[in-house]
Amino acid sequence: MHAKGFLAGVLALASMGAANADTFTLRIGSGHPSGPSVYVSDVEKFFVPEVKRRVAAETKHKIEFVEAYGGSLAGVADTLEAVQNGLLDVGAYCFCFEPAKLFLHNFPYYAPFGPQDSVTAISAARAVYDKNPWLSEQFEKQYGQVLLGLHGWDDYHLGTKDAWKDVKDLKGYKIGGAGPNLPWIAYAGAVPVQSTLPEGYMSLQTGVYSGWLMFPSAYLGFKFYEPAPYYTLIGFGAMPVNGLTISSRTLNRLPEDVRKIVREVGKAYEERAGASLNARQKAGLDGLKTVGAKITEIQPAVRTEWAKSLADFPGRQAKDADKRGMPGTAVMKSYLDAVAATGHRWPDPYRID
Repeated sequence: MHAKGFLAGVLALASMGAANADTFTLRIGSGHPSGPSVYVSDVEKFFVPEVKRRVAAETKHKIEFVEAYGGSLAGVADTLEAVQNGLLDVGAYCFCFEPAKLFLHNFPYYAPFGPQDSVTAISAARAVYDKNPWLSEQFEKQYGQVLLGLHGWDDYHLGTKDAWKDVKDLKGYKIGGAGPNLPWIAYAGAVPVQSTLPEGYMSLQTGVYSGWLMFPSAYLGFKFYEPAPYYTLIGFGAMPVNGLTISSRTLNRLPEDVRKIVREVGKAYEERAGASLNARQKAGLDGLKTVGAKITEIQPAVRTEWAKSLADFPGRQAKDADKRGMPGTAVMKSYLDAVAATGHRWPDPYRID
């Protein structure tokens, strides 16, 4: 009886262990494709395999991912909602395509000519998030998801179909952009057109607009240099305005040891973002030279005048956010302070009352 009881106990424990060794399948996606979009490439090439590896190595569970990039499950303006409603468990997206819901999360766009180095830009943004918990809390309180890590775009410049020498040459010129960055071109008297990367090539080719505010990694990756071969280095700055989020419901149903790994890999995803973006900035510029794009650089004096024309932009956006019930002034001041702490020198320092 004793031996039989012992054997029954062993079998019961083995059965419990087998029952508790679960495989979890998560849907992960982005409106942008991997490859030309650095933040999505880091999801596909780092976050997904690293979570799978660590969960298999450090727990008795397994995680599998159904990957849906390039808008196959959710477009660039739908990814936040796709995570919120359960279509995706994990989503990577630019806050720029949520101009109302994530208005304040686009704060780096509201202070152009900031750090051109992405490592510096990401670190400054992280300092702002740490000082202003409201930014992270909004994802969970309003949209049922947890921010796992920040990412961004590398340094922005301007690509055009035609050559130009003076800013006044851009007057009346139609230029596309993500939305929050379109006010940058007001100084030039250009006509802003809100657009997205997936539609950029065709729009440039057909004349919907004749220029794009774009970083070199995507300008090369999406082959915008074909319809618009003139690329002017302006240095509007790297923009840490992308994020990787996971549904709160999904995260909470995972075992504690798996949740811990997902959060840690999300943090590591953010920590590698700056270096990934810097590498792709260089590769993008080198690639554009190789394919024959006409690369020039704006004169420092013109850049300074351009920055002066946007002197009130951060304060204006801060007040707009305040009116929306968001801590706009606090966040914008935090960002200017965080950038100053990195040693970056603005062409024309911003001030917020």
